[in-house]
Amino acid sequence: MSEPILEIRHLSKSFGNNEVLKDIDFTVSKGDVTSIIGASGSGKSTLLRCINLLETATSGEILYHGENVLRGGFNQSAYRAKVGMVFQSFNLFNNMTVLKNCMAGQQIVEKVPKEEAKQRALYYLDKVGMTPYLNARPHQISGGQKQRVAIARALAMEPEILLFDEPTSALDPEMVGEVLEVMKKLAEDGMTMLVVTHEMGFAKDVSNRVVYMAGGIIEEEGPSAEVMSNPKSQKMREFLERFLQ
Repeated sequence: MSEPILEIRHLSKSFGNNEVLKDIDFTVSKGDVTSIIGASGSGKSTLLRCINLLETATSGEILYHGENVLRGGFNQSAYRAKVGMVFQSFNLFNNMTVLKNCMAGQQIVEKVPKEEAKQRALYYLDKVGMTPYLNARPHQISGGQKQRVAIARALAMEPEILLFDEPTSALDPEMVGEVLEVMKKLAEDGMTMLVVTHEMGFAKDVSNRVVYMAGGIIEEEGPSAEVMSNPKSQKMREFLERFLQ
């Protein structure tokens, strides 16, 4: 059993009187590819944003190698550098080339020297098949290509775990496959990933764990083949039936 990288313990999040996450508990171990699935509004993206500290949890703990990242005095910027995030809307800098987009975070956040940042960027852009577009700007490439650049940018920070927030939901259907293919290769390379997704094929075939959320709670979780083929929860059965029709 590999050691846990992240342990989410009794995590709750409220916006005013609206409790969006309720007592969330799960663990991410090294090499896990965990898909978080569920209907819109079930709390999936909020959970990811709490893990990446873009939102502040109302209560509970997020343990990174056993240390609670929410306690006072914890070096949250060092933690964020190790927990990369890929957004559904790419979030690229429009005034920078593809190459510069992948260098900027390294230089600004990690103070990586320019030449090293460039070599890292080139390596990861090659990994996602974007070498021909190094000097293009975001408006000159497709949505699928933008998302591959966003993945390369996150990888260039050399994180220990990558969070994906519905990485294919802003893409035209014909571009979804190219992004999923990159993610599948990352999984095969042993990258630890936590993926909020509506792509049930990815959840079943690429993930080794699935977390199903409904109404701000984890309704069911476990090994993906087991959970997706034979869900115990009535809610999850109905959710999968709707999706797989």
